[in-house]
Amino acid sequence: MKQIKKAVFPVAGMGTRFLPATKANPKEMLPVVDKPLIQYAAEEAVAAGIETLIFVTGRNKRSIEDHFDTAYELERELEERNKDKMLKIVREILPPSVDCVFIRQSEALGLGHAVLCAKPVVGDEPFAVILADDLIGFANKPVLSQMVDVYNYQHCSVLGVEEVPMEDVQSYGVVDAKLSADRVYEVNGIVEKPPQAEAPSNLAVVGRYILTPKLFDLLETQERGAGNEIQLTDAIARLLDEQRVLAYNFEGKRFDCGNKLGYLQAQVEFALAHDEVGAEFREYLSTLDIQSFDMMSAQAANSW
Repeated sequence: MKQIKKAVFPVAGMGTRFLPATKANPKEMLPVVDKPLIQYAAEEAVAAGIETLIFVTGRNKRSIEDHFDTAYELERELEERNKDKMLKIVREILPPSVDCVFIRQSEALGLGHAVLCAKPVVGDEPFAVILADDLIGFANKPVLSQMVDVYNYQHCSVLGVEEVPMEDVQSYGVVDAKLSADRVYEVNGIVEKPPQAEAPSNLAVVGRYILTPKLFDLLETQERGAGNEIQLTDAIARLLDEQRVLAYNFEGKRFDCGNKLGYLQAQVEFALAHDEVGAEFREYLSTLDIQSFDMMSAQAANSW
């Protein structure tokens, strides 16, 4: 059985929900406290034993590559100023044993197409897919590590899922699945962004996947679906005709950092848990008078 040693990071999206902040800066480089979203995702992959990180990028994404590259000038300056703690942080963004590969997605044809772009590097191996927008923390074990454990035992594709309110199912891929073990479901079907009345469940697929290489063959012949894009969900639905697929209801708290509210929630909770600033930030929050703040905000808005 081949081990999961490669992870694909589709990072070619425009990030329009965060304009103008993402006009020249990738949304994956937006920081949560002191690390960009893409670094949290990379760290999760490395913790799960991933050795090759494959970034499928687009225009204006150069800063992602720069972030994981060696910054000789910065390191020299920090070393000359004896800022050893900062130097250690910069040098240990990734272990030296981990390789980074960058592939350009020449045309925005959807998540399925972005994953397909990684085929020349992944080859005939099972692989992980991580969407950096979905920041997942506050678990005893990183989510991808949990899913690798399931894969190593079951030897088939695994989809990370969580229960969402029924009124939100139209924003996700949703599985038709039956519980077979603790947090593990046998998937019978999957549909992309179903209307609430047609959703088979409230188990939504979020940004974590472990997939077999057979999926690449299906993506190569996959027709365009929702949004006139090549949907990864549609290819997974076809994969079910040939292979077993599981859904895993992971342990941890997910923050949808693809929208402003989820991103702000992540900022607050990760700041509260931060070793350096957590205690002071908690004290600061306790001093806030929300009612007075609401009044001041309304007055300021009326004066603009």
